Parts: sequence; C-alpha cells; structure tokens
Amino acid sequence: MTTTSATTAAWTWDYDGYDPAAQRLRESLCTLGNGYFASRGALPECTADEVHYPGTYAAGCYNRLTSEVAGRRVENEDMVNLPNWLPLRFRPAGGDWLTPDTAPVLAHRQVLHLESGLLERHTRYGLGEHGGLTVRQLRLVHMADPHLAALRTEFTVESGTLDLEVEAALDGGVTNDGVPRYRELEGRHLTHVHTGCDLPDTVWLRCRTTTSDIRVGLAARLTADAPVDCEHDHLRATQRVRLRLDPTHTAVVDKTVALHTSRDAAISDPIQAAVDRVDAAPPFDALLRSHRTAWGQLWRRAQLEVPGEAGRILRLHLFHVLQTLSPHTADLDVGVPARGLHGEAYRGHVFWDELFVLPYLNLHFPEVSQALLHYRHRRLERARAAARAIGRRGALYPWQSGSDGREETQQLHLNPRSGHWLPDHSNLQRHVGSAVAYNVWQYCEASGDAEFLHTKGAEMLLQIARFWADSAVWDEHLGRHRIRGVVGPDEYHEAYPDADTPGLDDNAYTNVTAAWVLARTLEVLRTLPEPRRRELVERTDLDGGELQQWEDVSRTLYVPFHGGVVSQFEGYGELAELDWEDYRRRYDDIRRLDRILEAEGDTVNRYQASKQADVLMLGYLFSPAELQSLFGRLGYRLDEETWRNTVDHYLARTSHGSTLSGLVHGWILARARRAEAWTFCQEALKGDVADLQGGTTGEGIHLGAMAGTLDLVQRGLPGLETRAGALWLNPVPLPELSSYGFSLRYHGHWGVRLRLEHGRLEIAVPSSNGLPIDVRLPDREVRIQPGDTCRLALPE
Repeated sequence: MTTTSATTAAWTWDYDGYDPAAQRLRESLCTLGNGYFASRGALPECTADEVHYPGTYAAGCYNRLTSEVAGRRVENEDMVNLPNWLPLRFRPAGGDWLTPDTAPVLAHRQVLHLESGLLERHTRYGLGEHGGLTVRQLRLVHMADPHLAALRTEFTVESGTLDLEVEAALDGGVTNDGVPRYRELEGRHLTHVHTGCDLPDTVWLRCRTTTSDIRVGLAARLTADAPVDCEHDHLRATQRVRLRLDPTHTAVVDKTVALHTSRDAAISDPIQAAVDRVDAAPPFDALLRSHRTAWGQLWRRAQLEVPGEAGRILRLHLFHVLQTLSPHTADLDVGVPARGLHGEAYRGHVFWDELFVLPYLNLHFPEVSQALLHYRHRRLERARAAARAIGRRGALYPWQSGSDGREETQQLHLNPRSGHWLPDHSNLQRHVGSAVAYNVWQYCEASGDAEFLHTKGAEMLLQIARFWADSAVWDEHLGRHRIRGVVGPDEYHEAYPDADTPGLDDNAYTNVTAAWVLARTLEVLRTLPEPRRRELVERTDLDGGELQQWEDVSRTLYVPFHGGVVSQFEGYGELAELDWEDYRRRYDDIRRLDRILEAEGDTVNRYQASKQADVLMLGYLFSPAELQSLFGRLGYRLDEETWRNTVDHYLARTSHGSTLSGLVHGWILARARRAEAWTFCQEALKGDVADLQGGTTGEGIHLGAMAGTLDLVQRGLPGLETRAGALWLNPVPLPELSSYGFSLRYHGHWGVRLRLEHGRLEIAVPSSNGLPIDVRLPDREVRIQPGDTCRLALPE
C-alpha cells in the first residue's frame, strides 16, 4: 500500500500492483455505498471465483433458506447478494478477454478517493505489437441519488490501431458464496430472473428472493462513441460495443445503473422504477458533480482533523461508516449490520454493534441514530414474544437480528480448524436489551430529543427493564437477586465445564447493565409529563408494585468477586489457568483460542481465558465516576485499586479474538495504564486495514470497531459525556495522539468545534447557534456564548 504524496495520502487509500492473494481484502476496503446499497470493489472484468467476489447488497434485503448440515435441517436468514451490475469486460477483436489473472499486467493501481467517494483504477495490459492497453475506470455509488451507480471506463492503446470489443452485462446468476465456512449452506436466494432490452443502450433485469419475496429491479444504460448492441438470455442482459482505438484518442464507455426493490417507498414496480430512473439519469460528468457535492456535505458534518497515519485510517473508517449508515438510512427500516454492506460474514445480521456506532452518530447524524432506534422499536413486539416464549415478561431482544426481529443466531457453527460443526449457544447473550436501552439514553442525552424519550424510547426502556426484573431470582443464602443461564460478551464461555446445559450465572456485565437499565428507566418514568406517563402506564399495565420490584432489583443484583477483582461470572475464579506461554509458542496466532482448543479435544470453558472484553466493557460504557456510583447503588465498593486490579487480571487473560477487544482495552487503558493504551488503540485502528483477524476483512469490514475508533477520539480521550444538559469533559490525551480536533452537533447546535492541543482544550461555538453551551470539567464550569471560543489549560 503506497501513496503519492502527503496531501493525497490524507484522503486516499491506495494499492499498487496486482496481488491475487490480497484481492478479497482490497474489495472490502474499496467497497462503495450510500446507505441504501453498496458494491464491493471487485474488478468489473473479473467473475466471482476464489480470488474475486463482486457482491452487491441493499440495506435490509434478507432472505431465509433451509440447509442440511451435519444431519440436521437448519434455517438461516442472509443479507442477499443481489444481481451483479459491475460486469464490463474487453478484448482485442477476436482475441481472449483480458483479466489480471489471464493476461500480462504491466502496471496496476487502485485508488479509493475518500473525499469524493470514488474508486479509481489504472491497469496496463501488455498487448505485444500494440505495446499496451491502459484501462482507467472511475466508479461511484451515488450519494445524492441512492438508487444510482455509475462506471466510466477509458481505453488507450499505446501504438498502432486496435479494434476492441467491450461487453457490459447485468448478471442474475449470483449466489451467496463469499464466506468459505458457509459453503455447505444453501446460498441461492434469487429466483424468477428475467431480462430484457427495450432500447439498444438500456437493458434490465428483474428477479425476486425465494422466501421473503422481495422484488428487485436493475436497469443499465451504456453510452459510447459507437453503436451499442444488446441481447439477453435467462440470467444475463448483455450490451456490446466495438471501439476503434489509436494512440491519439482515448475511448470512453459509461455505464449507468439504477437499483430498486419492492421495499422502496413511493414506487409501484421495482423494474419500471429502475428503467425510469436510469433513463432520466444525467451523463456521467453531471452525476459526478452532484455526487461530489453530497459527499462534501457529509464531510462538513463529520469534520475530523487527526494528524499522521492514525488520522488517515480514521478517515477511512469514517468513510465506511458513512457508506453504510448515511442520511439515506434515515428513510429505511434497517439496523446496524455488523459487517457493513461490504460482505456476507455474519450473514449481514444485526448484533449489538450499534452500541459502538450510535455514540458517534448521535453527535453528527442524530436523524440516522433515531432511525436505527426505530428499527428496534418496530421489533419490540417480536422481542416481547421472545420473552414470553421463555416464560418472562418484558422484551428479550435477540443476539442476532435480521428482517423481522426474531432470533437469527445460527444453531450450528463451523470450526474451520477442526472441520467440526458445533452447537452455538450465543443466543444466550441477552445483554443486547441493555445495549438498546443504553443507546436510547445516549441518543436522547446527545440530541435533546425529549419527544422520542417520552414515547418510543420510554416504551423500549420499560419493556427491557421489565424483562430484567422478571429474570432476576431471589437467593436467600446470598440475600441478593441473581440472573442465571446467560452468556456475556466473552463468547468463549457459554457453559460451565462438563455441564449438561449451556449458560452461566451472574455475568457481571449483564447484571450491572441490568441494574443500570432498571435505575435509568425509573428515572425516566418519574420525569415523564403526566399525560404521557398515564398513557404509558395504562398501555403496559404498569403498577406501583412492579416499580417497587424494579427499585429493589436495581439495588440487590449480585456481582461476584474473586481474589479482589470483579469476576466475569459466578465460578470464574475456580476455572483453571491456561498456559498462555505454551500456546503462544506453539501457535502464531491465538486470537481464536476457542477453535484451537476444540481442535485439540479441549474446551475454553475450562479456563480463565477470554475472547474479548467482558467485565471491562463496563469501563467502556461508563465513566469511572458513574461506574463507582453503579456499584455503590448495588452495595459494592469499586475503588480505583479494585478496578485497576480487575483491568490487570483480564488483560493478562484475553486473546483479543474480536476486533472490538483492542478498542475497549485501549479506551480503558487510556485512563488506567496510559503507557500501554496506544498498543491497543493501534490494534483497533489496524484491525481491518491490516486484516489482523487473518482473512476476515475480506468477508466484510467490522463496522463496530471502525465507528468505535472514531468515538475513541470523540468521547474516549476527551472524556466527553452528554448529560444533565451539559457537555462534560475530562481529557486524557495520549502522547501519541495529543493534538487533534473535531466538530459535533449537540442539542441542535451545529458545528461546535473541539480541539485538544498539547495540554490545552479549545471549544468554539458558532455564532449561528442561538443559545450558550454549558461545559463542565473536573475543576471548573464554563458557559460559552454563541460566537465565542473558550481556551482552557488542562490539569496535569
């Protein structure tokens, strides 16, 4: 990966040379999208194979299939790989089609332009007597019109005259085949594929998903300085053009595409909508201008000024967050796909990653945050049905969600190291409800959206709190409430050693966040306007006895300790110690220690070994003062020494098998052990760009980790909190990242600027804001008037 200059390096992501082994990674990181749909950065002349995977995905477009696996019928819902709009191949007349895998490549370069949302490629193919054929392409997925995409291809021959045949297509013969470990599962989601061409320069393809019956319409217009011919068969609509090339002239072929599905609003028929839209689309240059304008508006709302390589990676992360969750997302019924719209890992499911994404969006694109919370609210009844199914009241949100909010967690998962299909019990991660509640509260505190808090937000909080209160059982011996049979964020531990049933008791993260939900919900109910409170109470059959139960449970949930540290769950301290040195000596990478041990006939359930932060997630969600207050409410003392010992204990016993783990540890160590924090911050920054998880980035980026790194510089290092109508700041700048700035939107204030500069904090409030902003630091409080800039020296 190289760059041409310091200036372009800040706003480009470059790859020089063609490397088949790196193509899947590059395709993920060069994905283009607009919040409605995205397409991987595959080369248009290449078909799907072990090297290339040209996937296109529309937000919220899922389909369900049943597979025969290990003697069982299992059902999975997947984000669907839609018909491929990219194909555009070329060859000397009568010759072979040129691809980097079959023809001489004299030079190759791929450049992702972050500022403008463009993917540019240059390839020089060797052509013998003609010297070489240079192919330059510009690709965009339109940020202003979310249904459009375009591909410009320029051909230049070095010597002589060359007749070049160009073929563009829409391909409906695609499957979900982008993740090797899923290949034993059914992946053919599209049916009733039909193609046609109304005019030579316009072709179309329509199809539908097999089970969810989502209709898809795709239309393409081809423009060139030569006649265009078209033909179509069952799965492909093809357009052809023959170009006469000479060294004095660059031939240009433009392909413009429109995509609609039956999930879209204000259309009758997806294929007619796609044909009409592509017919009305302006030429490529005009599309490019409006696309650049839309991206410019996004970057102004999300200004981020971080120097050096860290800033360059953060800008790439922000680019991918905005491509997955743009303002267009506010019009859709979708959640936060853990792997973006960039690939098929995790089947496109929604986990708890919004916990890491929404805190960033809240302060830049609150309308998108609200839309993502609406996704959860629309599935509240499904969550209530899930709770009833296990004999509980309230709402049980699933660990993995898709189209309708049912539990989508797989029943079996494959260990690629052993080849074994194993039972999957991660659906017992019931802490997702607490993440939803946390996001409701954080969004309302950052945006000042009292209307949402008093209506849909209060309803979700109430039902989540009700579930936790009903899940807590009283233990006479302990004199406390307990929550049994769950799994915490650390997915390595899902059962006790040799237990017949899965689940663990009193996961500290689960219990403490449940106590927080109960306490926060009681606070919200107390402050609701009386008419709203009365309506909510009547609609949910809430009574005083239930509220008293919540109060009691919120103060008596059990949190286990061992050896002076918080236990991950009851009995954790009795597990065996792992010989970490031995495993690090025997294996190059032990991030997925669970797979290693299972392949050896052992189980990680026997050991004090964690995949990722679990107990330490509490230090990610809550400031030190709030965490101490939470433990104090529960009747426990969590002083600095106990927390420091807890951090040390788990830091030594975590393999970081999740991209989120480095992020959380870096966040916490910035306050607990600053000298070591940067190592983990770098791991979080480089998790995807360096593919630290060993091949997983090629299956889709890790959206939570990307957004989390943005939030690290936005909230983590400045110690920024939004609560009680003020901005609270308690900065802990790292030596490696002590000078940077960003803008945010807070309670309707646009463009509030914060800058940390070597021990100084600068806050600027634009004059366009009508009201002052209250800022609270550990040693002072200030009120900043519109148009003023406040400069403060930070305590050592």
